[in-house]
Amino acid sequence: MEFLEIVLMFVKAFAVGGLICMIAQIVINFTDLTAGKILVIFMLAGIALTALGLYQPLVEFAGAGATVPISGFGYLLANGAMRGAQVGLFEALTGSLAAASAGISAAVIFSFIMALIFKSHTKYN
Repeated sequence: MEFLEIVLMFVKAFAVGGLICMIAQIVINFTDLTAGKILVIFMLAGIALTALGLYQPLVEFAGAGATVPISGFGYLLANGAMRGAQVGLFEALTGSLAAASAGISAAVIFSFIMALIFKSHTKYN
């Protein structure tokens, strides 16, 4: 790849990822929604946009800028379920889990390692 192509790829990823994060920050600042509710809304938005065929072009354009935010997790789940549905009903139900298993496993394993290394405490201790 040429240097300018790589720089353009980074700029597109940063712009799209930054736009998604900016929308989330606006929601945080101007609503009383909790962080958990915002996460669910963004994940469901990723699923809905994938079902409508709108998220795949965004992923092709921005790469990690569209797949790394939580809406990208919704895209991953929906994409796995749709690929599984092409095989059969059971695969439609398990396809999203198979697609996300590496990321979920990594999160659990690294969280466990960090819990062993650092002393955990509540926010108010």
